[in-house]
Amino acid sequence: MARVTLADVAARVGVSAKSVSNVVNGTGWVSDEVRARILDAIADLGYRPNLAARTLRGGHSGLIALVLPDLREPYFAEFASRFVTRAQRRALTVLIAQTGGDHATEVAMASGEGFPALDGLVMSPLRLTAADLEGRPQTPPLILIGEEAEALVGPSIHHVGIDNVSSAAAATDYLLARGRRRIAAVGRQEDGASATSQLRYQGYEEALARAGLAVDPALIGVVDDFNRAAGSRAVQELLDRGVAFDGLLCFSDTLALGALYTLGSNRIPVPDQVEVMGFDGIEEGRFHVPGFATVNPGVDEAADIILDIIAAPQTHPGAHHNVPYTIISA
Repeated sequence: MARVTLADVAARVGVSAKSVSNVVNGTGWVSDEVRARILDAIADLGYRPNLAARTLRGGHSGLIALVLPDLREPYFAEFASRFVTRAQRRALTVLIAQTGGDHATEVAMASGEGFPALDGLVMSPLRLTAADLEGRPQTPPLILIGEEAEALVGPSIHHVGIDNVSSAAAATDYLLARGRRRIAAVGRQEDGASATSQLRYQGYEEALARAGLAVDPALIGVVDDFNRAAGSRAVQELLDRGVAFDGLLCFSDTLALGALYTLGSNRIPVPDQVEVMGFDGIEEGRFHVPGFATVNPGVDEAADIILDIIAAPQTHPGAHHNVPYTIISA
C-alpha cells in the first residue's frame, strides 16, 4: 500500500499542502474549523510524517516520550491510551516508558537518556527533585504531570494538572449534599510519595470545616499504595474497629473498587448504607455494580494543553497549567 502523503491529506480536505504542514508542524496560522477538518483527515487516512526528513528539514522529529510510573495501574494505562490518541491526531508518535517509581530511572529519563531526538518529554515522576533538574537543557521541553511534580515548575519546566485540593473538597461536598455526615477518607499516606494523598486530604478537611464538621481521626483510612488491595484493607480495618461511617471518599478509583469489594463481602448495601466517591474517572469504574461517583480529572484536556506546549514551547514559559475537573455522579 502506498504511503499516505501530506498532499493526500490536503486533497481530501481541499486546502493547500502548506495548511496541512502548518497543522502537522504547529507552525503558521490555520482557522480552528480548518484545523479540525485536517486532523480528521489525518486520522482517517492514517497519515504519518517521514520523521527523518522532518528532522532534517525543520529540526522536529515528531516524537514525544511519555514516561509513567506503572502502566499496570488503570489510570496511567488510560492516560497513555488517550494521550496517544490525541497526539496521533496531530501526526505525532508517542514513545512510552515506565520508571517503577525508581529515582535513578526518573533522573535518567528526565534528561532524555535512552531516547532518540524528541520534540517533548512528558513525565509523571514520584521521586524526582528540583536538584535533579538543575542544569537541564531547555530542549526538549519537559512537561510534568502528577501531584508529586507540581513543586518542580521552572523556567522551562511545566506542570499540567487539576487543583487537587478544590477537587477533593468538591468530592466531599458531593457526599455532604447527599446527607452523609460520617465520611471516611480512604487514602491517607504516611510514607513515600504522598503529595496526592496530602492535597486530597486537605480538600477533605476544608470541606468538612465549611460544613461545621470536625475531622474524626477514627475515620481516616491509611494506605501504603493507591490500589484495590489497599482500599480493601483500609475499609476492613475501619469495620474491624467498629467505626461507623455512611460515606467513603476514596483518593483514587482503584481504592474505591477495593473498598466496594470489602463492603460487598460484609453485606453492607451501597449506596443505601454507605455512599462511595472515587477519584480519576477510570472506565472500569463506570461499569462497576454498584456504581460510585468519581472526579473526572480532564485527561483529554490535559493532553491538549501538553501538546499545545510542545507545538510552540517558545510561547509557553514554564508554569503550572490548570486543568478543569468535573464530578461524575454514580
